[in-house]
Amino acid sequence: MTPNKKKTISIAPAEGKLAILTPGMGAVATTLYAGVEAVKLGLAKPIGSYTQMGKMRLGKRTEKRFVNVKDLVPLASLDQVVFGGWDIFPDSAYDAAKHAQVLEKDLVERLKEPLSKIKPMPAVFDRNFVKRLDGPNVKTGKTKMDLADQLRADIRNFMKENGCSRAVMVWCASTEVYTPPSAVHQNIKLFEEGLRNNDPSISPSQIYTYAAIKERVPYANGSPNVSVEMPCIQELAQELNVPICGSDFKTGQTLIKTIIAPGLRNRQLGVAGWYSTNILGNRDGEVLDDPGSFKSKEVSKTGVLTDIFSPEMYPDLYSDISHVVRINYYPPRGDNKEGWDNIDIFGWLGYPMQIKINFLCRDSILAAPVALDLALFMDLAGRANMRGLQEWLSFYLKAPVVKPGLTPEHDLSVQLLKLENTLRFFTNEELINHLGLTYYGVDEGKDD
Repeated sequence: MTPNKKKTISIAPAEGKLAILTPGMGAVATTLYAGVEAVKLGLAKPIGSYTQMGKMRLGKRTEKRFVNVKDLVPLASLDQVVFGGWDIFPDSAYDAAKHAQVLEKDLVERLKEPLSKIKPMPAVFDRNFVKRLDGPNVKTGKTKMDLADQLRADIRNFMKENGCSRAVMVWCASTEVYTPPSAVHQNIKLFEEGLRNNDPSISPSQIYTYAAIKERVPYANGSPNVSVEMPCIQELAQELNVPICGSDFKTGQTLIKTIIAPGLRNRQLGVAGWYSTNILGNRDGEVLDDPGSFKSKEVSKTGVLTDIFSPEMYPDLYSDISHVVRINYYPPRGDNKEGWDNIDIFGWLGYPMQIKINFLCRDSILAAPVALDLALFMDLAGRANMRGLQEWLSFYLKAPVVKPGLTPEHDLSVQLLKLENTLRFFTNEELINHLGLTYYGVDEGKDD
């Protein structure tokens, strides 16, 4: 018999320039641009970026073999990255960064030259989907298919003008009004008919997603907008061999939930209630002040606890949780978001206890490295000939999209294990399962 051979993945080298294109050039995107430029100039370190600072263990624990993630897999280097994007405001990335007031003025001024070169392309925009914003830098067209074709032309022109060999798209714009899938989203034929017929249920973010996939550009959804969730989008990504992932950058309060909640469940501690509120004053806060846009965010934020706690499995502990999520627009706070969590738990014999968390975070500072990692990993997935939903990138997302019939994994530590094992698989390294079978005579020749 021929012994089984490991399946190997062929990954094309990261040659040439990589265009990272962002619908939206506001606080998150300009913080991303500025951060990468600052790192390239030696002005800062890429703290928060797993692709740039993370290390992975390879092989057995006894081997003590660790490697930088960026040295293990062929990621695009920061020197290869070229940024571009679309926005409803015509400000350059330099002016937009000054307006966002996320970064210190001195740092923005030192980056004036590279940031001033990044100017937004006119955006696809519809006030029916984002009611609290309006701007002049907007595309016009007779149909939504016309707008999609204009975006496709933008992608091709940008890559040609900047000498890029490939591109990825990461949504960094505002949250749209919640739009669950309808009849037009059920397959790609119906969706394309809807684009030509200006179907009102097709949102701008869905037009961007469609345009990216048609141009064979990997797409990551950094917002709670419903786009990669659509059956038609998943069908198109499979058909054209394009990786997609989403949804919603996991940064502040939800990041904390995916760390704390699995610990409570694993120790079989009950939860009676979890009250979460946020105050923030940036453009995102202004948009989320609209009930329709807040609904999109509420859906992505509230599903996390249900999936982690699995109340159908643990009815005595989690069947009656009062889970409340609030977001309040408070202009003086700017991009410095504050999240309050009050968790009412109960333990042995039902005795009540409380956990209180006050997370004073910086929204865009947390989101920027997530956007960078998603861009670099999605480019890697494209060069590895992966297609469709990339569940291994759930580590970065509030509402990971998975194949129909599967339950998303929200436990941050499990998500990281899935990501790292995917990278091990890419490089033909042994997967790690943490079984630790070196003890009790189970199998003294093996280790995790």
